[in-house]
Amino acid sequence: MKKGISIPQSEGVTSKQAHADLPQSAPYEREISRDGFSGPATHLHHKHPPTGWGAWDGPLCPRAFNLKLLDADTVSPWDSKAVLYNSDCQIRFWRCSAPMTSLCRNADGDELFFVHEGEADLFCDFGHMKIVEGDYVLIPRSSMWRLEPKKSICLLMIEATNDRFGLPEKGLMGHHAIFDAACMEHPKINQTFLDQQDEKEWQLNIKKDEQMTRVIYPFNPLDAVGWHGDVYAVKINWRDIRPVMSHRYHLPPSAHTTFICDQFIVCTFVPRPVESDPGALRVPFYHSNDEYDEVLFYHAGDFFSRDNIDAGMLSFHPCGFTHGPHPKAYKAGLEFKKKATDEVAVMIDTRNRLAVNEKMLDPTELKSYVASWQE
Repeated sequence: MKKGISIPQSEGVTSKQAHADLPQSAPYEREISRDGFSGPATHLHHKHPPTGWGAWDGPLCPRAFNLKLLDADTVSPWDSKAVLYNSDCQIRFWRCSAPMTSLCRNADGDELFFVHEGEADLFCDFGHMKIVEGDYVLIPRSSMWRLEPKKSICLLMIEATNDRFGLPEKGLMGHHAIFDAACMEHPKINQTFLDQQDEKEWQLNIKKDEQMTRVIYPFNPLDAVGWHGDVYAVKINWRDIRPVMSHRYHLPPSAHTTFICDQFIVCTFVPRPVESDPGALRVPFYHSNDEYDEVLFYHAGDFFSRDNIDAGMLSFHPCGFTHGPHPKAYKAGLEFKKKATDEVAVMIDTRNRLAVNEKMLDPTELKSYVASWQE
């Protein structure tokens, strides 16, 4: 393992510690860090906002898309192409308006759903489970499943390509921090599940290496009558997440990690009190986005660090430039206008570069987003 150079130094006007009591002559703090927000870091103090650019030219820039404008209503999730992707991760946005008449299987990796709208009955290898707005649903790799929407259901789908989702280490906070694993629900072999078992012909659509294989069964293969073990589908709602908080210190986004893979993490931002200490930073600190691509899907509420962002939108900040709160949000934080946040958002940070499905996303892009940091 490569060992970095780590000899803490200090130069010029600085705060005593990060994210608190920033010097009045240089009130804009910028973090340069390694390993996301978990490794060595340096904090620079600027006279002007690090996002105060006047013009931007070139392919590397912050981008935002209104996924509600996508034609995402398809019979199968595999008919909805990934909007962002790399060798470790695929991100889809899919709407299902009618009961699925065939089964799905993702042989490329675990699948994580976030239910943005609606509700449905989920039938899978492990039984039946109702899923509703705000649920995370984790489907293990190569499991069969289908949905019967009660009303149109809209999903953000995150694939852990050739990998699996796990839970983060919680360290000093203890096993039950953020959410108690006992809150996670699993499918049941109940009467609803048994009633859907029939002897009719069913088709299974298997996605492997972005190619499709179709398998025909003369019966419904979701015909299990029981199971035991520790690999199965689970769900948890964002309302069961109890965020880590500090009234004196603005915690980095990684403190809100919900699921983790080898090359990316999924975080959840949920309502919480705003830091109340007079010297504490109350909005996300400016950071240079040095080693990770950052994706944020906005689910509900008022997104306290952003301006003109609505539910159903997705922002993409590729690695390589500084970003942080919009000017109005930064000013509101200084003035302590909000005592609590009321946002719900899903963040995906990937270690490797994400590609953009340009043709698919172009009609949905907010072209003026790069200028939204200008006062």
